[in-house]
Amino acid sequence: MNNQIKEYLLYLKKERNYSENTCLSYHNDLVNYQNYLIAKNISYLHITKQDIREYLKYQENSHKSPATISHSLTSLRNFYQYLEVHKIVDFNPFLLVKNIKQPKHLPNYLTYQELERLIATAIQDEKHGKRNLLILELLYATGLRVSELSNIKLKDINYSDNSLKVLGKGSKERITYFGDYAKSAIEDYLSLRTDYKSPDDYLLLNSKNERLTRNSIENIITEICFKSGLKNKISPHTLRHTFATHLLNEGAKLRSVQELLGHESLSTTQIYTHVSNERLRSVYLKTHPRVNK
Repeated sequence: MNNQIKEYLLYLKKERNYSENTCLSYHNDLVNYQNYLIAKNISYLHITKQDIREYLKYQENSHKSPATISHSLTSLRNFYQYLEVHKIVDFNPFLLVKNIKQPKHLPNYLTYQELERLIATAIQDEKHGKRNLLILELLYATGLRVSELSNIKLKDINYSDNSLKVLGKGSKERITYFGDYAKSAIEDYLSLRTDYKSPDDYLLLNSKNERLTRNSIENIITEICFKSGLKNKISPHTLRHTFATHLLNEGAKLRSVQELLGHESLSTTQIYTHVSNERLRSVYLKTHPRVNK
């Protein structure tokens, strides 16, 4: 099975243009599955529906979340589809198993006052204040994924219309926009740099003038959150949720938000309408004079 996994991952990278992070997640799912089959002395070529059910139960007993198990199931279903196309197996047995039902959680987002508190905290850092402010301003202005922000290059920035060219999931390009606050943050940050003449430079750099990784950005935001005194757990994705929620609350169309976020399916974006609806319900219950006796 090792050879098939290697060939499949190479196919995802070269033919499907999957990102390194996506390929890594597939690799982890497939290796975990392979280790389980070895321990149970089961051939991956002769897997049955019952074998799959037992593997899912094993993951559940290992305290894997429904989201993690669902992701694993998708990875394996796609892997066996590849095996079937290449005549390595006659049938994809993972088509016999339904997706795992997942509890719906409303995305965590910030109020505008909480966002301003984070920004005020970020600029207090004497050494990295302008860079950290830029991270917050761009995440909130554009709704970028943290990996997308990490990969922004100077040539991707169009100052004439305040737009960014973004390379999203599946190497799909999209255009998103930023406002005056983010533009000022970009200009203030670049004024500190002496190496930004090359059009291929990454926008966000660490102290070694290397690209700031997604993990580094996550750690920076965690630290800012801690220093700000906010009790909510805040990640780069929280700012993406905040971007979408605030746009919808201010009247933006769902389809427009979908395109700005780079969602393939409108159903993925619809989770934010639940947030907006909860906000409207809360306002109604607090303000309507005939709600309570």
